[in-house]
Amino acid sequence: MKNPFKKDKDVNPETPEASKKEEVPKEPMVPEKELKEAKAEAEKWKNEYYKAYADLDNLRKNLEKDHSEALRYRSEGFLENLLPALDSFYIALEAAPQGEEAKNYKIGFSYIYNQIQSSLTSEGVSEILPKIGCEFDPKDMHAVDLVETDGPSNKIVKVLMKGYMLHDRLVRPAMVSVSKTKVKKADETKTEPSDAKPLSDKSNEAHKA
Repeated sequence: MKNPFKKDKDVNPETPEASKKEEVPKEPMVPEKELKEAKAEAEKWKNEYYKAYADLDNLRKNLEKDHSEALRYRSEGFLENLLPALDSFYIALEAAPQGEEAKNYKIGFSYIYNQIQSSLTSEGVSEILPKIGCEFDPKDMHAVDLVETDGPSNKIVKVLMKGYMLHDRLVRPAMVSVSKTKVKKADETKTEPSDAKPLSDKSNEAHKA
C-alpha cells in the first residue's frame, strides 16, 4: 500500500528560488531617443563640471600668485618714502668735508647709511649706481641734462641720484648727466674775393714794357 505521506521522487515541486526568478519582472525597454537625450544631458553636465573645476583652479593659482607678489614687493611703498632720505645721505657723503669735525660727522653718517643699506639689501633692494664714463642705458637710467664734451656722446658724466631696484622691479632709475660731443666749427680760411680777375696776357706784356 502506498504511503500517502511519502513524497513521490518523480514529482518536482517548484522551489522558492525558482518561483522568485519567475516573479522578477523584466526591465522595461528604454526608447532609443530618450537614451540618446539622457547621454547628451550627462555629457553636458560632465563638461560643465570640468569647466567649473578649471575656472576654480585658475582662480586659485591667480590668488596664490597675487599673494606671493604682494609679499615679495610689500616694501615698495616704504622704499619710495625712504628715497628722499637716502638721496640726502648720498649727497652729504659725496661732499668733501671741511675740517676735522666735519670728517668725524661723515664717518658717523657713513656708518648709519651702511646700516640702512644692509637692511634694504635683506629685503631685496639693490642700488643702481652707474660708473662715470660708462654707456647710458635708458632701461635703468634717466638723463637729467646734457653736457657738451670733447669726448664721445652718450656717456655718463655725473650721477646726481642713485637708482633703486626691488628684486626685479625698477622703483626709480638713476638720475644722471650725459655727455654730448661738441660741434666743431669749420675753420675760417682766407679766400680771394670773387670779383678779382687774373691779369690778361696783354696787361702782363704792358707791365713788362
